Amino acid sequence: MSHHPRRRAHYLSPLEAVEIPTSLVASYDRAFGAEGRAWIAGLPALAAELLERWELRRDGAVAAGEASLVLPVLRRDGTRAVLKLHLPREETTAALIGLRTWNGVGTVRLLDHDPDSGSMVLERLDATRTLTSVEDDDVAIGILADVQARLVSVPAPPGLRGLGDIATEMLEQVPRAVTALADPAQRQLLRGWAAAVAELVAEPGDRLLHWDLHYGNVLAAQREPWLAIDPEPLAGDPGFDLWPALDSGWDDVVAKGDAPRVVRRRFDLLTEVLCLDRARATGWTLGRLLQNSLWDIEDGRTALASSSVTIARSLPKS
Repeated sequence: MSHHPRRRAHYLSPLEAVEIPTSLVASYDRAFGAEGRAWIAGLPALAAELLERWELRRDGAVAAGEASLVLPVLRRDGTRAVLKLHLPREETTAALIGLRTWNGVGTVRLLDHDPDSGSMVLERLDATRTLTSVEDDDVAIGILADVQARLVSVPAPPGLRGLGDIATEMLEQVPRAVTALADPAQRQLLRGWAAAVAELVAEPGDRLLHWDLHYGNVLAAQREPWLAIDPEPLAGDPGFDLWPALDSGWDDVVAKGDAPRVVRRRFDLLTEVLCLDRARATGWTLGRLLQNSLWDIEDGRTALASSSVTIARSLPKS
């Protein structure tokens, strides 16, 4: 979503073939198999059809994430935007619900969408400047917290998954998952995280959560200094939404030493700005670590991620 205000636009014909990055081809093959390969095969035609339907003019190089193709475009009135295409899934529907509900407050603005394909036209932000470019971590986490506070101030609309159902499903999976861990101490950790969730599951919350608000998903913009992108919304307690920020740039955090201090500082700033009960925020963050661990175990891992263990031990006791 890079933005070049002084550069003269390089117009490309909507019918010019869209080149699909090999990284996206590989990602879809890995994640979706035959369904993913079929979707990728039809992607150039879908892109051409939407460019023509919405009267969009291509305006730069194709980009791709793990699950989406992004085309910089100009709208009919000259507004800079991006066309984002991805396989229709539950997450795609949730993203549309969230973006429509937030309506650009704290997030990238949804300009148009196609309900059949899940494709979106979004305002163009500056993909070259994420919060990872902010060197002072207190400043970065403060910016993220301010964005997140705006997002979770909104009640979740109908149509989204709820944290209560997700937490209940997690607790049902724990007994079998525990047996997959090789280290008895880690089995005990996982049980402890599940116990924290069990205490909170009856009060799952009703806020509109982003679910993936890390430094890489907060971009510089013109309309506002910083805006969130790529939400995977659900309804729940904001405490369940802290982990991506706590884990942001984890390799750099570890390399600089004293990761527990960074985690505690980030947790303190987030809970202060979001006005969260610290004990509940700790419990729901442990719930997020539990969710990640269950996914890892499902993928065949037999040990907890070292980052999860460090974050859990760095949190204030609930």
